[in-house]
Amino acid sequence: MISLYLGLLIFSFLITSVLVVPFINLLYKLKFYRRVQQTRDTEGKLTKIFDKFHNPKAGTPVGGGLLVIGVTFLLYLILFPLLSFLGTYISTAFRMMDELNILFFTFISFGILGLYDDVKKFFGFKKSGFFGLRLRHKLFIQLVLALVISSLMYFNLKIDIVNVPSLGVLKLGPFFIPLAALAIVAFANAFNITDGLDGLSSGILLICLFAFWLLSYTILDTPLSVFIALWMGALIAFLYFNIYPARIILGDVGALSFGATLAVVGLLIGKMVALVVIGGIFVIEISSSLIQILSKRIFKRKVFAVAPFHLWLQNRGWEEPKIVMRAWLAGLILAIIGLWLSFI
Repeated sequence: MISLYLGLLIFSFLITSVLVVPFINLLYKLKFYRRVQQTRDTEGKLTKIFDKFHNPKAGTPVGGGLLVIGVTFLLYLILFPLLSFLGTYISTAFRMMDELNILFFTFISFGILGLYDDVKKFFGFKKSGFFGLRLRHKLFIQLVLALVISSLMYFNLKIDIVNVPSLGVLKLGPFFIPLAALAIVAFANAFNITDGLDGLSSGILLICLFAFWLLSYTILDTPLSVFIALWMGALIAFLYFNIYPARIILGDVGALSFGATLAVVGLLIGKMVALVVIGGIFVIEISSSLIQILSKRIFKRKVFAVAPFHLWLQNRGWEEPKIVMRAWLAGLILAIIGLWLSFI
């Protein structure tokens, strides 16, 4: 089966490689690219440091996540039934259709919500009516989607456990639903926050997916392994054009989708604790932003000059490629630690 998964990864990579340049050209024609703008924080104040480092990226097409989602979904739709038709042995940890419904509902629904954000930002819709959803409204929608997904995992797949290293399996019962929903929303937003430097979030995601790919193989879950293989192949082709200086940016359509789906993959494998460790860079990024927000609201002062953590390093004088490369190395070590914890 390893050869099959690797073949699917390579095929997905080749298909995405053929499509990515025409897709970039299409984004240019649609004028779907980053523009010079003044952004504001959650309190409505101008974020001058953020704009200082992000406005030089003006003119770079945004929406690469849409290509990765589309290729992964369509290839799965075509190839997975073909594998069954050709007699490939399919082993599953859960009822196959229920598992696939959860995976792709997460992948696509969070992507649609992210696409709304991208469309609103880059086509300049007025802040009224549907196109005027505020942050709290979008968080509410994320929470509703996450509760639906976690409920499907609990009721349809009968997942209600957390595997804690050294302590074993803890049965959570119905409390699994809010905990899983929190993990999904947290990782969706953590990924979105991390997606601020060329190649940072996508490179870290690739490392995380490889770790969970190995874990999915150990539980003999063919549908999940095929999904990760196709996702990784498309992501590698995208990352080639996303590393510094980026020719295409992931966008919220990819960031929200990929973060939420990464959390769901970890939950399906039953490794919630390993998810926090393997995705440790995302946890650090969102934690730095959360600390900054809470400190400003409660104590009326900043902990950092700017957040999230990668932007703080940039403001300290670190060059963008240096931050990304070292984050990849840190992510690799965290993935190894997470894998080690999963087997003890």
